[in-house]
Amino acid sequence: MMATTHALAGAVLGTLVFLVAPEVGVVAVAAAAFGGLFPDFDLYAGHRKTLHFPVYFSALAVPATVLALAVPTTLSVAVALFLAGAALHSVMDAFGGGLELKPWQGTSDRAVYDHFRGRWVPPRRWIRYDGAPEDLLLAGTFAALPLAVFDGPVQSAVVVALAVSAVYALLRKPLVAVAERVVAALPTHVLDRLPERFVEDFR
Repeated sequence: MMATTHALAGAVLGTLVFLVAPEVGVVAVAAAAFGGLFPDFDLYAGHRKTLHFPVYFSALAVPATVLALAVPTTLSVAVALFLAGAALHSVMDAFGGGLELKPWQGTSDRAVYDHFRGRWVPPRRWIRYDGAPEDLLLAGTFAALPLAVFDGPVQSAVVVALAVSAVYALLRKPLVAVAERVVAALPTHVLDRLPERFVEDFR
């Protein structure tokens, strides 16, 4: 799924907390959205493995949530929501496509790495690939609640995330064709520095 879809999923978590405890302010949405985005910072360094922890993020989110309920400070709430957003992202990736350059072809058996069990979780492909029409629909669905609840900066951020999602979905497959041409023209020493899934067809 798109990084924006994950961030918007986190924003939903933050919005739900805001509706129950408005005193936490928009920090709830910001922390959860950032948590939803955070695992994808490993995009070029062991994607869906280096910063994706479906079991460990989930396990950490439980005591963090208990602490936030017991001691509801801005920091405790933010930490709990960050971990919950990151856990949701890591788990959601199992329901998307695989790690291959063209995930719509369905050739990869790796969706997200489970460090606890030491193995890759296979993709279920409910969302066939990042940027698929159903991915964009999911992003729009997640955006509905924060758009209805907030105005100002939060609303603007959600609108920007939706716009980025729409452009990415429109260009997803053409971008791969462009990338293939660029990669084919690169010298070997440069190819060695790129993630394997980007260059597997050129080895």
